[in-house]
Amino acid sequence: MSRHKTEAAGRRLLRRVRRQRLKYITILPSLVTILNGVCGFTAIIFAGKGAELSAKADAAGSQMHFLTFGPTTYFALAGYMILLAMIADMLDGRLARKVKSTSSFGGQLDSLCDVVSFGVAPALLMLKVMEDHLSLIDGSFLHRSVWLAAAAYMSCAAIRLARFNVENEEDESAHMSFIGLPSPGAAGALASLVILHEETLRANAILYMLPFVALGISILMVSRIRYPHLLNQYLRGKKPFDYLIRVLLLLAFVWWNIQVALVVIFCGFAAISFAKWLYFRILVPHLPARWGLRPVGDGYLVAAAPPDPSVMMTDQGQTDPEAGRL
Repeated sequence: MSRHKTEAAGRRLLRRVRRQRLKYITILPSLVTILNGVCGFTAIIFAGKGAELSAKADAAGSQMHFLTFGPTTYFALAGYMILLAMIADMLDGRLARKVKSTSSFGGQLDSLCDVVSFGVAPALLMLKVMEDHLSLIDGSFLHRSVWLAAAAYMSCAAIRLARFNVENEEDESAHMSFIGLPSPGAAGALASLVILHEETLRANAILYMLPFVALGISILMVSRIRYPHLLNQYLRGKKPFDYLIRVLLLLAFVWWNIQVALVVIFCGFAAISFAKWLYFRILVPHLPARWGLRPVGDGYLVAAAPPDPSVMMTDQGQTDPEAGRL
């Protein structure tokens, strides 16, 4: 009897799954999302190729470079592929909302590709760069520490994306901010530091910073700190004229030195919201009450109502209307 019940339950489950079978998808947004994943996968390949060529170059006593957009290394190219994946990730959702074809399938596909491009690829790139330039010995304390930092980053990126899927709202007006550092911003911080080291400033200090930066942004990704949606808040719709001046100055900075600009943009984005949270949630509550300031919401300050000079407190804590008169 229990066997027949089990079979019947299995058939009901199968019918329910069949009713939920996907029949139609939007092609163009899905292709852009897959481009995001392909860029992340290519970054992983380039990171491994860079380590392989570097090992051969060390054995031959020479330096081998991969030439693209001028002389650069496979590691730097992997960083640029992560940035390209970021552009694809920015376009796919906007394109889907433009053609009014957002769906749960698109959201799940986007998160899966994001895990590859902004979770696995930056973690592996950091690990390979440090193994190559610092000649880490397998099993050493430093090698294990770097591996743990990379694993922590990848895990927090996956948790961040899963939480976003659960808490996400399809309404565009709700996408003015993020809870926790977005995974593309975290990946951009690591990729920009690698690009800076490979193309501009070959200093071991940058390499030793990478595990600490990875751990810091891992915590920020799973935190509840609110980060602004830059496109929706500062570029979408009509804005004051000074916004245009700011964007032009930023583009000029990128044109002047793209490697330094990328580090300033991504690391600054990760740090500024954390600094605001630290100020409004940690420092402001300890300000003297006589300043008339108090924290509200996500960090706004309002002045307390000024005391009525006509009503003064006596030493016994009672109000005395006559004490405030001249």
